[in-house]
Amino acid sequence: MRRALIATQLFFAALTALIVHNHGGSFAESRMFLAAIALIESLYLARIYREPRRCAALSVITSLVLMLLFAWELAAVNLKIANPILLPPPGEVFEVFADCRALMFKGVFSSLALLGFSMSTALVSGVILGLAVGLNRFLRDIFLPIAKVLSPVPPIIYSPYAVAVMPTFRGAAALIIVLGIFWPTFMGIINRAFAMDRRIADSARALGLSPAEMIFHVMLPYLFPGIMSGLHVTLSTSFLLLTMAEMMGASSGLGYFIKNYSDYANYTNVIAGIILIGIVVSLLNALLSFAEKRLVKWKE
Repeated sequence: MRRALIATQLFFAALTALIVHNHGGSFAESRMFLAAIALIESLYLARIYREPRRCAALSVITSLVLMLLFAWELAAVNLKIANPILLPPPGEVFEVFADCRALMFKGVFSSLALLGFSMSTALVSGVILGLAVGLNRFLRDIFLPIAKVLSPVPPIIYSPYAVAVMPTFRGAAALIIVLGIFWPTFMGIINRAFAMDRRIADSARALGLSPAEMIFHVMLPYLFPGIMSGLHVTLSTSFLLLTMAEMMGASSGLGYFIKNYSDYANYTNVIAGIILIGIVVSLLNALLSFAEKRLVKWKE
């Protein structure tokens, strides 16, 4: 643990020294880059304090990130081995977070609003319809083969038709995301409901539970841990679809932010947008993990 901690601090010191050397002690050009490194260091130390048993793994991850930033700074500023348009200095990339903060915040809120609506619509409809089909053998024999045919079709394939049919582009993007999340959720609920131990259902019926009580007090608690675990994959899939949909013609959002600047070959802002998406997805996954620990305590 001690060696891993020392090694990580050495990488942190080396990267900081390189930045200060390259910018001649002027913090105006490197303030956001240094702030990002300080944030990484703070998060690393905070996680080690809370989870000392994971010190080695956390140290390796943090060291790799710091090494990547060190190599990037060295290649772009000192060695100049690539076109500065395609490989801008990291200081310029992180400065975008200050210069374009209003546009970035607008993009994040726009994307999260669309993502929240689409995910909730797909999950609720997928769970409800999946339960209805999964608990009825006749419906399962009809709809499961249909779902197996339609679910492998990439949702983005529907985009030209969705844009033509839906009244707004935002509605078309929502439809694409809903289709991408609905089918895996629908099929997963059907399979989990069908695979449930029959003794659980028989015991519930023996107690005289009504159909509503059977669903809310037996089926949903049984399925809930699987739904929560699958949300991490669902989130990654939905964010991929969201970004692709926004890049096709949206007027706001994270995908639009990247597409707009890529059209003008402003790859400094493009890279900043990619980093921003990674940050947002990581925060959402952390929030999901926190919610899962609180809501599914018996899983531990």
